[in-house]
This record gives sequence, C-alpha cells and structure tokens, in this order.
Amino acid sequence: MSIVTSATSQGIEEARADGPAAIDSLDRALIVATQAGLPLVPEPYAHIAAEVGIDVQEVMQRLRRMQDRGIIRRIAAVPNHYRLGFTANGMSVWNVPDDRIGELGPRVGALEFVSHCYHRPRHLPDWPYNLFAMVHAGSREEAHRKVQMISQLLGEDDHGHEVLFSQRILKKTGLRLTA
Repeated sequence: MSIVTSATSQGIEEARADGPAAIDSLDRALIVATQAGLPLVPEPYAHIAAEVGIDVQEVMQRLRRMQDRGIIRRIAAVPNHYRLGFTANGMSVWNVPDDRIGELGPRVGALEFVSHCYHRPRHLPDWPYNLFAMVHAGSREEAHRKVQMISQLLGEDDHGHEVLFSQRILKKTGLRLTA
C-alpha cells in the first residue's frame, strides 16, 4: 500500500499562470516529494519536511492549501488490491437517470467494496451507461453478488448495467512533475 498525493493536470495548468492558483518552488518541491507516495515511516510529514527543508506545520498548511485550491486532488492510501486477494476486480457500469446521479453516485461510492465511483457521459446509442463503480472481490461470483447489491440499492433507478472485469494490471500513475 502507498499513500500518495494526486496532483491534477488542470490544477497544475492553472498554477502555471501568475494568479491565485500559482505555486511557488516550495509547493512544487512538496508535490515532487510526495507524488510517488509518502514514506512508510512513523512520521511521514516530518520526513518530507526534512527533505524539503521546512517545518512540519508548513508542510501540512501548504498541502492543505493546494488541496483546497484544487492543485492537489487528494492525499489517500492506495492499496494494491491484487496483493490483498481481490483478484476479480470489475468496473460496474450503470444506466441511471441523469437527474439522480448526484444522489445515487455518493450512495454507491460509500459501499465498502467500491473503491471509486464517478459520473461519465453516455455515448448513445452504443453506450447507455453514465455511472461507473469499481467493485473489488476475490472471485467473479463474489463480484456479481456485490453488483447485485448495488442493483438493489439503486432499485427502480437501475435501467441496466454490466460488469467489465480486469484482464491485466496496467501501471496506474497520475500526473508527475520533475524537480
């Protein structure tokens, strides 16, 4: 498992301009120091502070400020689901009423077996799905049971769904800055 900061390309683009979202050299150094993961030590922010040459409180304040401004999307634990035994990972895709996405998405995303859930545009007539939820399970049968639980949660708002199972592991990385 790693704990990473995830900078957004939009946040970085906006930060390049001189304006309210601009980042300075310390902000950039913090992004570079954390983008591959926080060190797995008892006090990771103290470690980062020493690496960058500022105190821990300033590290915390700057990370929080960049997160509030949308430059850093999140600071989160990122488990390796395969190493944890979740080998039947499926992206469940749902056709739900567009005007209900704001309510249904957070309900589905709050389920303990869903790692992420988001709204995506439909591509009619071939792709009617507008809500995506990644389901993690130890077997395809278990994944299908979990998808059925989502279907029950959605009730009459489930106008159809599919499960797309992972075929191979792809290296997943977000935007990376260089020093």
